[in-house]
Amino acid sequence: MRRRHFVQSLATLPVLGAWNAHGVAAPGGKCQLTGIGACDWTLRQTANPASLDVAKEIGLDGVQVDFGHTPAADGSLPLHDPKLQEEFLAKSQATGIAIPSLALGVLNSIAYKSEASAEKWVLDSVPVAVKLKTPVVLLAFFGKGDLRQDEAGIAATIARLKTLAPKAEAAGITYGIESWLKVADLERILDAVKSPTIKVYYDVGNMQKESEDVHAAILRLGRERICEVHAKDYDDLYGKGSMDFTRVKEALDGINYRGWIHMEGIKIPHGVVQDMQFDLRHLRSIFQPERLSKTAPS
Repeated sequence: MRRRHFVQSLATLPVLGAWNAHGVAAPGGKCQLTGIGACDWTLRQTANPASLDVAKEIGLDGVQVDFGHTPAADGSLPLHDPKLQEEFLAKSQATGIAIPSLALGVLNSIAYKSEASAEKWVLDSVPVAVKLKTPVVLLAFFGKGDLRQDEAGIAATIARLKTLAPKAEAAGITYGIESWLKVADLERILDAVKSPTIKVYYDVGNMQKESEDVHAAILRLGRERICEVHAKDYDDLYGKGSMDFTRVKEALDGINYRGWIHMEGIKIPHGVVQDMQFDLRHLRSIFQPERLSKTAPS
């Protein structure tokens, strides 16, 4: 399916289409969120359709679903299984919780830059994303996949992304690089790959930890190079720690961001549901004030 037709088809979906009416920024704002979701690993339900039930209890709009970390006997990951894909589609329809993006967190332990199995998992993720009608897939570059001060690893990653890009373009799927790399190195990778389907998955908490000026980096990358955003605070619950989400919104306003923000919790002292409801309410007070009184848990 060509990219244009794929994107057009998303608007007709009963689950995903409904979210376009939600999450619009306050009048005068330029950032328009499709919704606020959470990573299934933060929900403690990695590669498990039950993550959507937890998300519904919290009051989220969607879930970012991981492929899972334990390969089957044939070497495939859990989400490569068509039966599990069908379970996710059925659960999404039943709960009304969208699946806006997928993630390959396994690349943190089995590096994309060096392992043949990792490259195969990424290539094999394309038809999975198409079946799940999910237009974004996160590629993780942490742990063993870290690219900092690794020119050989960056070169290998660029080569593999060049192989992935035409397949992703043909399917209408965007792949987002999430890493410790700062904006200049990310631009270098994107410029070398030269494909609109390879973008940056921007994690505000990670990059603040790397001492990057998050506001300036978002403005520099722009709307065309950021596919989705992770909300994160390493220090405390949202609004109590060091991450200034109002400043993040100002940057996203500046690039006319359209898309999802997914919560990736670090601090969950009171339990998943209670603390993520707290974090969600804080994000909605900034990004979706018009929804807060109607839909956010109290």
